[in-house]
Amino acid sequence: MLIDFSVVIPTFRRTGELMEALASVLGQTGVTFEVAVVDDCPDGSAREPVERLRDPRVTYIRNPQPTGGVPSTVRNLAWPKARGEFLHFLDDDDIVPDGLYAEVKRAFETHPKVGLVFGRIEPFGTCPEPQLRHEQRFFARAERAARACEWFGTKLAFAGRTLFDMPVLVCSAGVLRRKCVEHVGGFDPEISMVEDSDLYARVMREYGALFLPRLSLRYRIGRVSMMHSPVRSEADVRRQRAGRRRMQEKYRQEHGIFEFYALALFARTMLRMAIFLAEPRRGGGRVSATAAR
Repeated sequence: MLIDFSVVIPTFRRTGELMEALASVLGQTGVTFEVAVVDDCPDGSAREPVERLRDPRVTYIRNPQPTGGVPSTVRNLAWPKARGEFLHFLDDDDIVPDGLYAEVKRAFETHPKVGLVFGRIEPFGTCPEPQLRHEQRFFARAERAARACEWFGTKLAFAGRTLFDMPVLVCSAGVLRRKCVEHVGGFDPEISMVEDSDLYARVMREYGALFLPRLSLRYRIGRVSMMHSPVRSEADVRRQRAGRRRMQEKYRQEHGIFEFYALALFARTMLRMAIFLAEPRRGGGRVSATAAR
């Protein structure tokens, strides 16, 4: 049987959230899929609840060498064995909206050269209300940034935003063509934070991205987000900076100094201006895409 989607879910001692994530995948209709749950816990905490499902579409994989929280290594255990045409790297506490995979498949079929499809992100969870509002504002701005990137095409603007500014999506929000992931080599095991941005930037640069004007992910916020928290630990800041330095240096080496600095300048000037023009205006709505071109 041909498989449309291969879903890779790394997990570490969050069985309740994991089962909710799995249920959101197993409820998808109109497509075929397989799911690999990769347990990074030394005691294999997810084995029993996953095997209790007795669903042949779901495979349990225990990491023989637990990483202690290096998602790039955990995800790389599973995706090379995937049989699906498309890959979805889903975190174990996020939720896939109903009908997403069928619409994503149609989008890929309509745009056969694009390597990445993603859409809007809706934060939810048990975090304090001010934090949830902060997350909602962040992802609303990320959506406006994605729409602004589309004004400039499918490749360089998306890659530039991801390399030199805040990303337009989180890991679980994107779906990729498997052959594109194979071509760029998957996740970089030397990056322990922003590893998803690194992968997405490489796919965007080579194959382009497509933004769907629909909900693509319910993103659980149980605590202050490491990605854009107003207060982060020094260790997290160092890991994020090291990851961004490595992804930028790889891009510079592969595509040359001229493109690297030209893209950095573009992302920090014209693209930011385009995003600013897409901001809602008090009393006057927002500037239209047509007017801003």
